[in-house]
Amino acid sequence: MSVLPLVFTSGWASGINAYAVVLLLGVFGATGLSDDVPETLQRPEVLVTAGVLFLCEAVADKIPYVDSAWDSVHTVIRPAAGAWVGAVLAGQSGSLNDVVAGLVGGSTALASHAVKAGTRMAVNTSPEPFSNVIVSLAEDLGVGGLVTFAIFHPEAAAIIAAVLLVGGLVILVFFISRIRRFLRRRAQRREEKRLAGRSGWPPG
Repeated sequence: MSVLPLVFTSGWASGINAYAVVLLLGVFGATGLSDDVPETLQRPEVLVTAGVLFLCEAVADKIPYVDSAWDSVHTVIRPAAGAWVGAVLAGQSGSLNDVVAGLVGGSTALASHAVKAGTRMAVNTSPEPFSNVIVSLAEDLGVGGLVTFAIFHPEAAAIIAAVLLVGGLVILVFFISRIRRFLRRRAQRREEKRLAGRSGWPPG
């Protein structure tokens, strides 16, 4: 059986929460629930590192503006993680070229990361903080549920991931104007702070 559906699903999930993907796949492999998970993902140091970083993300992801800063830092990390997970899964299976799997996992992760980051920027335009917590919990549950489902039903999970990815990209298009307004306001606030700080300097 081709590992492509699992690579695609793990790529989508990596763009949302890469550490959760590595942690879940590693646990499934280490506990013997799946033979498709390579030894690399089951190593104790990998599991511990992924677990600690997952906890860090679980906190940062629920704080307004901190979540967007976290997303900015992970613009490279999440696609790279998606590509790496895809490549090692393909290497374990032998049914798909490693490079192809890396491209599929990385590009899918990049697309889902763009949806996540853009959605968070739109959510941050709301004055209340509760929406960040709700969206973050939904993302965590979605990633956990779909990766778990993909272990046992990879084709069905890949279809769901594809629907979620396309739907997210469509929603992101509608959010673009809101995000642009948010960026303009943030730039304006930074400029006001800079000018205020300059005006507070003693005369030279």
